[in-house]
Amino acid sequence: MKNFLLNIYYVWLGELKVVFRDSAVVLLFFIVPLTYPFLYSFIYNNETARNVKVVVVDDSNSVLSREFKRKVDATADVKVIGYATDMEEAREAMRRKEAYGIIYIPRDFSKKINTQQQTQVSLFADMSSLLFYKAMMLAATDVSLDMGADIRVVETGGGSQEEDATTRQTVESQWVTMYNPQNGFASFLVPAILVLIIQQTLILGIATIIGTHNDKKRFTIASHVSEGKRVSSLELTIGKAFCYSSLYMLVSVWVFRVIPYLFKFPQIGDPLTIAAFLMPFLLAATFFAMTLSYFCSQREFGMMLFVFTSVLFIFMSGISWPWTAIPEPLKAIAYIIPSTPGIHGFIKINTMGATLADVWFDYVTLWIQAGVYCVTAVAMYKWWIKNYDPKYKGMLRK
Repeated sequence: MKNFLLNIYYVWLGELKVVFRDSAVVLLFFIVPLTYPFLYSFIYNNETARNVKVVVVDDSNSVLSREFKRKVDATADVKVIGYATDMEEAREAMRRKEAYGIIYIPRDFSKKINTQQQTQVSLFADMSSLLFYKAMMLAATDVSLDMGADIRVVETGGGSQEEDATTRQTVESQWVTMYNPQNGFASFLVPAILVLIIQQTLILGIATIIGTHNDKKRFTIASHVSEGKRVSSLELTIGKAFCYSSLYMLVSVWVFRVIPYLFKFPQIGDPLTIAAFLMPFLLAATFFAMTLSYFCSQREFGMMLFVFTSVLFIFMSGISWPWTAIPEPLKAIAYIIPSTPGIHGFIKINTMGATLADVWFDYVTLWIQAGVYCVTAVAMYKWWIKNYDPKYKGMLRK
């Protein structure tokens, strides 16, 4: 056991030297995870979009359609900057970035309302920012509900002010946003992005190290310990993983505590609970990144792996798309990725104040992933030495 721990320590120490000798790896392990969360948070710091510029195409040109346009323009979310004669003219305004959305009122808008039929209004948004779509949708929905209430009052024949008020709103309601008091986009999405940034920068940095070793034909035991030292694949894998994880423990303080504090994101979780939860996540993400990185035969392949997987992983996590709407087979696949239980558990703890018992499933899943991906990383390392560095294969202990 003593030799086992000493070998892990030597590998850990040697890998630290490998990390800090490579300026690109220092950039990916420290500068990127320190700046990315700040940039993402800064971009969405306003939380909501106000006075989103839209163009209206009114084919109805009726009293009711003009009332709809006027009320939409009066909301804080949308600003009507003009009217287009047809959809092509409106699209041209969006192409010139004069507007970020189109509201289309159909020709039969007024006719259907007056004949007690359901009508519709179409919205087209510039999806360069989801905030544009959200602002337009909220404004149009509020106005349609308000106009619908007025129409109900007119149809009932009128009465006293109390009767009309009851007709407009039979049940009084109040909108209360749980765990997101700002009702903002950043408070909802950025905490999930923070977890993914940790995993993806690990993949990017480790893949760069392995790709560099392969480029220089020196991915060997000697890269980590003294020449002739016999180290098992398990010791080497664990030592390297502890090196990366220990570095990211420091990075995690900035990402998960300082950034939410600076940008006033919801942060009601117990710091010790968050730390306990992040421990298996960092290990699982590290071993996962090591497993994937052995497929990178060149230094630049890490960037390709980073770009290809980032969007896929955030969609499969159930944050940008409702988790309940994801098919069960895809959910099973999503839970193979450490960021999925990591995102679910971190948001519940940090944003909702959950305890470790409340996220026990995600917590246990991360420990299982850490064990499974440790085995796969060891197997991949043996495969790599066998195929790419046979000269040093004999230095591995069985």
